Amino acid sequence: MFEFDQYLGFLAFLTILTIGFWLMIFLLVFVVPYWLTGNLIELFKEKREAKKAKREA
Repeated sequence: MFEFDQYLGFLAFLTILTIGFWLMIFLLVFVVPYWLTGNLIELFKEKREAKKAKREA
């Protein structure tokens, strides 16, 4: 059915496909929300500091 080099190529393809799948899951579940949360916190801090500076000036 398969020769040995075809079998190794198929295993390499499955490995790359699986790594890509789990990388996408990791990025969508952990990295993107972490990035968005950090940016929102920094935005609120900047706005609060701007209001504080405007009030004191």
